[in-house]
Amino acid sequence: MRVYVPLSLPALAEAHKTGELGSGPFVAYAVTPALREWYLSDDIEELEYAALSRAAQASLRLLAADPGAQRRRVVVAVDVPDGAATADTGRGSDPAALGEVTVASAVPLAKAAAVHVDADDAEAEVAAAADALAAADGGDDDAQYVVDEADDHELLWYATQEIPSLVGQA
Repeated sequence: MRVYVPLSLPALAEAHKTGELGSGPFVAYAVTPALREWYLSDDIEELEYAALSRAAQASLRLLAADPGAQRRRVVVAVDVPDGAATADTGRGSDPAALGEVTVASAVPLAKAAAVHVDADDAEAEVAAAADALAAADGGDDDAQYVVDEADDHELLWYATQEIPSLVGQA
């Protein structure tokens, strides 16, 4: 099963140093039954893109919580054995939980398929979105517009061999 792990550049640097993603259990995003139902598509590529987008939103939350982190969203795509990730059915129809899974234990970074990171030119809008997140959560439409602007930036794809150069920028 492919899962998408939201990180920041400092967290990616830590994973590179330790060789592991998460310390278990940790939250990731995947194509879950709830995400399939919400997205109304059978196209696996579209569904995986939706899960990746959910992880990018979670990465933005990590940035909001860490003002010192470089303002670039990071998502690591990693393959885990079936059953290693479980959907949280206790949150029901909570839109924030769509695609959310819990990975039971740490995953070797060597299992990563790719890393997705914002381009340098996205930093200003990602920074503004991280700053506006709390107000957007509180229902401020203007703040939500600022948060949505970050989603206009596509995350770039990087091979796992490029992680050392990515974390050198952290």
